[in-house]
Amino acid sequence: MDGDFDAFLTTGEVAFGTEDATLLRAIDAEGSLNAAASSLGRSYSRAHERVGTLEEAFGPLVERTRGGSGGGGSALTSGARDVLARFDRLRIAVSGTIDAEEVVLTGEVIARDGELASCETDAGRVRALAPTDADRVRIAVRADAITLHTPANAPPAAGTSARNRIEGVVREIERAESVGRVLFAPDGSDSPPLVALVTVDSLDRLDLSAGSPVVATWKATATRAIARR
Repeated sequence: MDGDFDAFLTTGEVAFGTEDATLLRAIDAEGSLNAAASSLGRSYSRAHERVGTLEEAFGPLVERTRGGSGGGGSALTSGARDVLARFDRLRIAVSGTIDAEEVVLTGEVIARDGELASCETDAGRVRALAPTDADRVRIAVRADAITLHTPANAPPAAGTSARNRIEGVVREIERAESVGRVLFAPDGSDSPPLVALVTVDSLDRLDLSAGSPVVATWKATATRAIARR
């Protein structure tokens, strides 16, 4: 994620993000789902469908009243306000750690494809945006850009835009109220551990603990390399 970040509350396979929070707040401000969708430039049918999906995962979020002398409308439930509060706390927690949280690797450029370079590192082969005149590089990727998977649920190597992929083992998990730091390294490697920043909902869904096998993926375009001496 370049220049900005998002945070997600997850329940099952449903993730509540910034666009969902914006929709709920627009419903609260406008007093109806139709007016909220219009104010955001979204279609009513898409907004209605999204609210339904969120309610299946998070419980009742919007109370609807039919037309009459009062004209009908929509209002947020207490459950919706709780979800919004949890989401705000998560974003604050992530924003407070995101700038300082980077994975840094040293590597050697072995191949190039335009601005992208394939680099050999102690953690494995990594693709990164790199200067065209650099052969020895220092590679950085933000910890929030790394997605963790269990081996059984990891996408195939050629089936995702996140072309960087490292199979490893969890060494340690540091868990806060909303966000967790997962330290992992390639199996059998003595290299310093890499770090992924994930929500506690993701930790629970992945059921990770020290010693768990894990597959980390992230995009080459989220990875920067600079020349090193």
